[in-house]
Amino acid sequence: MDYNPEFKANHQTAYLAEEYERLEAEKHSSVEAAGDDAVLREMAAEDADRIEARQKEILGEIERILDKDKEEQAKAKAIVLEFRAGAGGDEATLFARELKDMYLKYAEGKNWRVQIIDELTLEILGAKAYEALRYETGVHRVQRVPITEKSGRIHTSTASVAALPIREKSKFIIKPSDIEMEFSRSGGAGGQNVNKVESAVRLIHIPTGIDVRSTSERSQLNNRLKAMEILSAKLEALQEEEEAKQHADLRSGQIGTADRSEKIRTYNFLQDRVTDHRLKESWHNLPKIMQGGIDPIVEALQAAAESGGVGPAEED
Repeated sequence: MDYNPEFKANHQTAYLAEEYERLEAEKHSSVEAAGDDAVLREMAAEDADRIEARQKEILGEIERILDKDKEEQAKAKAIVLEFRAGAGGDEATLFARELKDMYLKYAEGKNWRVQIIDELTLEILGAKAYEALRYETGVHRVQRVPITEKSGRIHTSTASVAALPIREKSKFIIKPSDIEMEFSRSGGAGGQNVNKVESAVRLIHIPTGIDVRSTSERSQLNNRLKAMEILSAKLEALQEEEEAKQHADLRSGQIGTADRSEKIRTYNFLQDRVTDHRLKESWHNLPKIMQGGIDPIVEALQAAAESGGVGPAEED
């Protein structure tokens, strides 16, 4: 690593950069003072070796600080959970909403700040939130008798969850020319809660057709920034998913690389049981789980990931 004067502009490395430059000036001063005197020149050379050794240490310290800073920037500052109804009609739509409520209550129980981005999209702020919920991507299946089912027949429905990290600095660069933007009024409960200006924003990524809508912020600008963050996260996830498919042999032994088409979990209400097919493990007391009591599942997934992953999901 070579010295760069820009190190002084970073408050974390400024003091080290100043020390480096002070030593550099000391080295030149010693050489100039020695002149043509052989003894002094030898002493100056010894000083130069000592100074350069210290400068090398300083550059190493600066590199460690900058690497750590890059690592922090790469970490997620929040997680966005997006829910979509799958097979099962109205029952699937109801289940998608129930999943949203489950994660919302889980986050509230952790005292994490939550924003409702859209009807079926949550943003939960905090690195701990991402670490806890990063493995929720995939298809969640529910088996139960719907309230409207008079014959008592069991229905199977699905809803997909996408867990998207929101980073300080996105890895995905979006060209402005690839974005189509639409504005509308944010919905409300009526009266003073209805937004009378077009603050809601919808972004469409033309090359992929992916669209994002944000209504959580009061201003159009903030909704646009929020939507852009989520769009970047979606495109990053799509890129990672495509790369994972190209290396399917590696993917099969890992957790956290699931895509939305993989069935990861079943919620069986008749048996009062939720089963994670990746872990091949089940938990009971579904009413508590649906009220946000998913700690045992989250902890089991984190433990499995730390121990090197689990096998691919298998349905029961």
